[in-house]
Amino acid sequence: MTTDLHQGPLEASFAKTKPSGRERRRARRRRRVWFEEILAWVLVPAILVGCYWMVELTLNALGTSTGAVVNGLSTIRSAL
Repeated sequence: MTTDLHQGPLEASFAKTKPSGRERRRARRRRRVWFEEILAWVLVPAILVGCYWMVELTLNALGTSTGAVVNGLSTIRSAL
C-alpha cells in the first residue's frame, strides 16, 4: 500500500500551455494601451503645432498678427 505513495519531491511540469482567451485579451489590451500612449505623445504636440501654424497663416493672410489681435481684445476689454 505504501508503494503507491510518492515519497519524493514533486516533479515540475515543463509542458508549455497555450494562454487562455482571457490572457490573450489582456495581452492585446496591454499592447494597445502602450501603442495609444506612444501615439498620443506624438500626435498631440503635432496637432497643437499644426493649429498654431494654421492660426498664424490665417492671421498673416488677413494682414494682421497675434500681437495685434491681443491688443485689440485688451482694448475692447478695457472699454467695457
